[in-house]
Amino acid sequence: MRTYKFRIYPSKKQETQMKEHLWIEKNLWNTLLESNKKKYDETGKFLTKSEMQIMVKNSGLYSQVAQTLSHRLQRALWRMVKMRKQGKECGYPRFKNIDRIKSLNYPQSGFSLNKKLKVTPFGEINIKKHREIEGEVKTLTLKRESSGKWFATFCVGQERKEPRINNGEQIGIDLGLKTFATISNGEVIQNPRHLERHEENLAKLQRELSNKKKVSNNRKKAKLKVARLHEKVSNTRADFLHKTSTRIVNDYSFIALEKLASKEMSKQNLGKSINDAGWNVFANMISYKAEEAGCKIVFVDPKNTTQGCSNCHEIVKKELSDRIHDCPFCGLVIDRDLNAAKNILIRATAGQAGSNACGDGATVPSGKQEAYTF
Repeated sequence: MRTYKFRIYPSKKQETQMKEHLWIEKNLWNTLLESNKKKYDETGKFLTKSEMQIMVKNSGLYSQVAQTLSHRLQRALWRMVKMRKQGKECGYPRFKNIDRIKSLNYPQSGFSLNKKLKVTPFGEINIKKHREIEGEVKTLTLKRESSGKWFATFCVGQERKEPRINNGEQIGIDLGLKTFATISNGEVIQNPRHLERHEENLAKLQRELSNKKKVSNNRKKAKLKVARLHEKVSNTRADFLHKTSTRIVNDYSFIALEKLASKEMSKQNLGKSINDAGWNVFANMISYKAEEAGCKIVFVDPKNTTQGCSNCHEIVKKELSDRIHDCPFCGLVIDRDLNAAKNILIRATAGQAGSNACGDGATVPSGKQEAYTF
């Protein structure tokens, strides 16, 4: 399965209709959620699928869009029940305001794509189709971003391609903040620090937003400026990660990475910098691009990859401020990140201590990147 995302340009009339449908979707979600909560409090059971289907009928939405909404809420409710049975804290899904409802999902029909995108009931919408879609289109999602731009995302089923022959070298990659990535062959990829470059301007726009009167046109305009700057930062980050990950999987045949719990790390320290670097996104991009590029990916335990010596494998303790690995046992003097990258490659190589290269779950299986948590 692949996704294709294209910018669409609805007319003013079409955009008004689409916003009205988002409003209906918001009200429908809240009504269904309230009814489910009420029934669960009274009987200990949720509404059945058929009962919810009756409630969404004749709501004003295209039938399959309404059905998809009810299915999504039902899955959320059962996920809550499952987590509670596991002893985890979990509340009901949220009631939505209009800012939290951004998309209309067409799971099977109601749309067609030629030179223009034809969608029920909005008619033909101008679309910037910057590349051809390969495969059979399965679903369509119309999404309105916070910046006010509309996009069409197609989920497409494709035949599996034979992977390319890749004769590149084996490498280990150490992800960091001072530099984005250090490769075991000595290459260093600098950290662009996308957010930092716009942080001053972003702070100014957010101060202006906070000073605007609530529920005013000036506040809406200020909010749009903040959203557009955030979108610019997000787009430049995604562009950098896509280009970097594509080059790496094409140049190298074996890539070793640490299996970092970056979500947990970002909650403890340096969260803004970790999220700005995009380690999680980069690891996922490497994973799903690897198979087609004929590249093998291994994720290793990150424990002591920085502290261990890549030459003699003794532990050499370092503080975060220590940027040089100076081993008192074998005399190796090397950049700490390069030392870590070499340790990652050693650990990923079959037959070495700590390797999972031959174990279950070491490489990304075909079509199952979602099974990994980075």
